[in-house]
Amino acid sequence: MLGRLAKWLRLLGYDTAYENDASDHALARRARSEGRVLLTRDRDLAARRGLETVFVRSEQLEQQVEEIRETLGPPPAPSLSRCSVCNGTLDEVSGEEIAGIVPPYVLRTQSDFRRCTECERVYWPGSHVDRMSQEIERFGAA
Repeated sequence: MLGRLAKWLRLLGYDTAYENDASDHALARRARSEGRVLLTRDRDLAARRGLETVFVRSEQLEQQVEEIRETLGPPPAPSLSRCSVCNGTLDEVSGEEIAGIVPPYVLRTQSDFRRCTECERVYWPGSHVDRMSQEIERFGAA
């Protein structure tokens, strides 16, 4: 499974769909219909004709990201511009727009908010962003 890789690719700025319970046939159909590159650790799936695939060799996240960057190039969007959960894009929103959604303390102490266009999750630069930014730099995608 490549769920952790999918999450990090989203954080890095790649448009990354992920379904861990889909059949190979369903994955191939979706990749074809949406014009996606299918990332897989399944050799048989990677070898299917008429399907653009990347066989992910490594089991280590940092090496997996390196494989993707070498094959697909740098992320097309800036880091932290996609929802890590659903892959939607993040739009800037004001504190007034999300009042009542985020905790009052966050509203008082933060001013930079983004909301997912798909699932409507709200993001702000808490302490975890520093750690994520360090990882993003480590992946060479800052």
